[in-house]
Amino acid sequence: MIALIQRVTRASVEVEQQTVGAIDKGLLVLLGVEREDTPEKMQKLATKVMNYRVFSDGNDKMNLNLTQAGGALLVVSQFTLAADTERGLRPSFSGAGTPAQALALYEAFVDFCRAQGVMTQTGQFGADMQVSLVNDGPVTFQLQV
Repeated sequence: MIALIQRVTRASVEVEQQTVGAIDKGLLVLLGVEREDTPEKMQKLATKVMNYRVFSDGNDKMNLNLTQAGGALLVVSQFTLAADTERGLRPSFSGAGTPAQALALYEAFVDFCRAQGVMTQTGQFGADMQVSLVNDGPVTFQLQV
């Protein structure tokens, strides 16, 4: 399971010109599911995302996690993160999770974050989405379990 996290001052997702999710300060999480992913991996990654210290403290050091910084999550399913790009000029998606597996783990990720008290917005699984963001820093990390 892969999460590309971006620290944002604001981010939103539109589907068919309608906003389906939006946050101010927080993390935009692009979430990719691979074939070998499990609920245990999902929980480990969600915990890591919520606790990863990417927000600045009073000394301008990255020492605060999402909750400590008072931020929110915007979680967007991102099938292409599971692509194999090592060979050729066209990505292979043979390692990506099936749509049913990806949907179940995506929804479980969102539910787990919400259950921890984190304000969590989402995109729309499987839709053609337009994602807008203001990357703060810029700060971007790829987390994988």
